[in-house]
Amino acid sequence: QGSVDCPNLEFEYGDADGHGTELAELYSYTEEPELSTNRRCFEEDFHAQVQGRRWLELDGAQQKAYIMRLLDGLEVVNRDKRLKVARAILYLAQGVFGDCDNEGDVLYWSRNNSFLLYQLGTFTAFLELLNMEIDNSQACSSALRKPAISLADSTELRVLLSVMYLMVENIRVEQEADPPEWKTCRETFRMELSFPVHTEEPFALLLFTMVTKFCSGHAPHFPMKKVLLLLWKVLLFTLGGFEALQAMKVKKREELGLPPLPEDSIQVMRSMRAASPPTYSIELVEQQQQKRGHRSRRPLVKQDSLDIYNERDPFKNDEAGVDEEENDDVDSGIEGELDLMERDAIIPTIPAQRPPIERVSFPKGLPWAPKVRQKDIEHFLEASRNKFIGFTLGQDTETLIGLPRPIHESVKTLKQHKYVSISDIQIKNEEELEKCPMSLGEEEVQETPCEVLYRAMLYNLPQYMIALLKILLAAAPTSKAKTDSINILADVLPEEMPITVLQSMKLGIDVNRHKEIIVKSISALLLLLLKHFKLNHIYQFEYVSQHLVFANCIPLILKFFNQNIMSYITAKNSISVLDYPHCTVYDLPELTAESLEAGDNNQFCWRNLFSCINLLRILNKLTKWKHSRTMMLVVFKSAPILKRALKVKQAMMQLYVLKLLKIQTKYLGRQWRKSNMKTMSAIYQKVRHRMNDDWAYGNDIDARPWDFQAEECTLRANIEAFNSRRYDKPQDSEFAPVDNCLQSVLGQRLELPEDFHYSYELWLEREVFSQPIRWEELLHYQ
Repeated sequence: QGSVDCPNLEFEYGDADGHGTELAELYSYTEEPELSTNRRCFEEDFHAQVQGRRWLELDGAQQKAYIMRLLDGLEVVNRDKRLKVARAILYLAQGVFGDCDNEGDVLYWSRNNSFLLYQLGTFTAFLELLNMEIDNSQACSSALRKPAISLADSTELRVLLSVMYLMVENIRVEQEADPPEWKTCRETFRMELSFPVHTEEPFALLLFTMVTKFCSGHAPHFPMKKVLLLLWKVLLFTLGGFEALQAMKVKKREELGLPPLPEDSIQVMRSMRAASPPTYSIELVEQQQQKRGHRSRRPLVKQDSLDIYNERDPFKNDEAGVDEEENDDVDSGIEGELDLMERDAIIPTIPAQRPPIERVSFPKGLPWAPKVRQKDIEHFLEASRNKFIGFTLGQDTETLIGLPRPIHESVKTLKQHKYVSISDIQIKNEEELEKCPMSLGEEEVQETPCEVLYRAMLYNLPQYMIALLKILLAAAPTSKAKTDSINILADVLPEEMPITVLQSMKLGIDVNRHKEIIVKSISALLLLLLKHFKLNHIYQFEYVSQHLVFANCIPLILKFFNQNIMSYITAKNSISVLDYPHCTVYDLPELTAESLEAGDNNQFCWRNLFSCINLLRILNKLTKWKHSRTMMLVVFKSAPILKRALKVKQAMMQLYVLKLLKIQTKYLGRQWRKSNMKTMSAIYQKVRHRMNDDWAYGNDIDARPWDFQAEECTLRANIEAFNSRRYDKPQDSEFAPVDNCLQSVLGQRLELPEDFHYSYELWLEREVFSQPIRWEELLHYQ
């Protein structure tokens, strides 16, 4: 689609999509017949126990009594009986749709029953069953032997994970009408998932282990989409979403005595407007042909849409009818050809034919307050002192003697906008702890859910990151099917492959939807991990980031964006009549190839736009202030890929694309900057300014270190020092107190083996008498 045809997208970014949609995405369309199986299992048991009544007619005590009876049924040895009971519980969690008349009722009862199930200990019971299924070597070996894995191989796991997901998602989402006991219940559940009581590790770690086991090929039947969705929601529930994160950041800054944040970034982004994207090569070729072939007939260019497009462009000169860059349009030299790369569609210059201008008001001023780092002030003063005095004073930012008045004013302005981040404080504290481990003593580490999770993940963290990126690669639409790539479709392919064209179309949509949901969950959970670890401790964030970079996360995300991103965002891979809970309460209409092709009426696909923004945010997090990683963006030729992503007229997505373009602009050369002036203007207008940041000109390239390895190695050494200091607790530390008293040392009772007194003399001979004592070494040893 051309940039002219792309409308502004009314998209609101959040922690997750609407509640109903998030529940619907748990199920594949191929799983739909199982909904009636769950209902049958429940009704057979329920009608045997409770005669002639419906679930909705029972009072609270009767419902609890029935659930307790069901939970007792999970204790039986027979797998089939256990599965039937688990299906009956799943039907309750799905909202007893057989007794409901509309979608609202199904969602209401799903929530109601989820709280009831949690209060009676269902989650713990299902956690035990899940552990049993994960360790079920028979299921693993039979799946490994099969040439093609289908839904049937993961039936038990899917039922267990579905119940757990419905409970987590229903309890996680807060609603105003929730009774007080539900709020208490929510907090208890959050604590239970964050701080494990019975086990040594948090629940999220068990799911991470499932991901790595699946990727290693030992358990190809694991239903990965459900595992990843559950993992994302567990992290969202235990660690907190973006609003909670912002509140935690504000609180932490207060505790550290730092000034408040200059603005709430979430609110600023919500109020931003999308910019008109630059033009692209196909349109440019057409324009050039029009220009060369129809010089005398320029008014014939399609006018209305182009005029509207140009009027809405905030970077246009309001008065002129022609873009100022196109005034020298007649030049046909090479300069003119190159300049065309970034020009708008050619606008007729006859003023009489212009329609009345529809003015669009844009906010005055820039959206972000500028920031300055301590390092920037030091660099500025160092350069100024070298120029005016001839020597420097290191990190001294107070002494201004000998510097002219304008420099004094500049330093004053820089200090007014100085921003000290939580990370700066953490790095400084870490340096002091490394320098004086004895005098500063043990550091007090707050036991937050984030800290508990990091400690649990620490030793296998590289494997977790590699596994997530492997699945992301397999689910990306740009990936080619390779023989060595992992099969992520185990929980979507039916036992019997489709026969008719209609069935094939339905399965095709299902597979695409399945991949999109996997991308959505991985992108969201990676971003959550990065943001929470960064707030908890900068070196925890850097550890995760470095392993993502080592696992080729940067080229992987760029590969993901190297597609027609507009068609990905407007993809219609969903069949709304088959979505839960709609399909449970309404009779299905006859599906035809036309109705499947038509899809829904939405302007864009929420989950795909959400995934794209998350991936761009991850890329920003990985590359910010990292010179070596910024150079990776340049080396992998990310600029044209990112520029294409600007076609999506959504302010938040454009902001993160522009940020990525800004950090590499100085390395792209003068010609690129010259022919991309609209993009440069957009960066200036939308991205935060860093005073003294020479991003647009690249004059300081020679001064930058080109030894990328050194930067990563220093960072790695700092991370390892932090991890070993905080998490490795060796018993025989060199700082441990030593017993110097001869009497107590000789008086200690040592456990000796029973036969020691028989071989005592031999031991003395071998270990003491026959060993020569090298006195000079003993004397020289410090």
